[in-house]
Amino acid sequence: MEVVSRTRSFGGEQLVCRHASEATGTAMRFAVFVPPAASRGPVPVLWFLAGLTCTEANFTEKAGAQRVAAELGLMLVAPDTSPRGEGVADDPAYDLGQGAGFYLDATEAPWAPHFRMEQWITGELPGVVAANLPADMARQGITGHSMGGHGALTLALRHPGRYRSVSAFAPISSPTRCPWGEKALAAYLGADRAAWRAHDAATLIADGARVAEILVDQGTADQFLDGQLKPQLLREACEAAGIPLQLRMQDAYDHSYFFVASFVADHLRWHAERLAR
Repeated sequence: MEVVSRTRSFGGEQLVCRHASEATGTAMRFAVFVPPAASRGPVPVLWFLAGLTCTEANFTEKAGAQRVAAELGLMLVAPDTSPRGEGVADDPAYDLGQGAGFYLDATEAPWAPHFRMEQWITGELPGVVAANLPADMARQGITGHSMGGHGALTLALRHPGRYRSVSAFAPISSPTRCPWGEKALAAYLGADRAAWRAHDAATLIADGARVAEILVDQGTADQFLDGQLKPQLLREACEAAGIPLQLRMQDAYDHSYFFVASFVADHLRWHAERLAR
């Protein structure tokens, strides 16, 4: 792991790091906030997965999470949203390719050689964090925004027991039933829609995957609410499965990081409570 930059923040440190990933075959960037409590021993880890077009910098620079994370003693890890660089496949559109990895392992050309984001996020990167930072890997939570909310939900459902807590901001709740998801899943996984179900939070739950509980915030003025995000599909799946879901519809909020910043403290405190158990 190479530390690209190091900045003092709320008594802790804000790092930007880079690692030569075997999973993706590229140098992957990620940001880490190390709280002051880490000077006394390992601290719990909260992963934040960002959305379409984003990098590791969006959450770090726009959400304003460090002050509360310092207070709670939470390490924040924010990975980039895809592999990047020369030789990495891309698409001219914003919703496929670089910046749009959808937190899965692609099986189709030209994406399969590098777009192995699930391996990176759940396998290789936790090993890098554990080896280089004062992280208590027995206490991990995960959250994310939009495409990253989809990633947080699906990775928690696909890796039971890995994360003690899971939440999301305006997640793509059922990518098998929205244009963003249908485009990405077809490109990365092929035409067989049955294979898509394993990367859709609502269908994973319908097929038997479980987590203890979920917190979701969603703005009512979000321009993507009805066409892309469809939180009602997640609510229906959780109700049928008996999974406690707090779906908080926030009046007049949109899809931006102003929305994320408005409720990030609630999410950090919610995760910290569960990670302390």
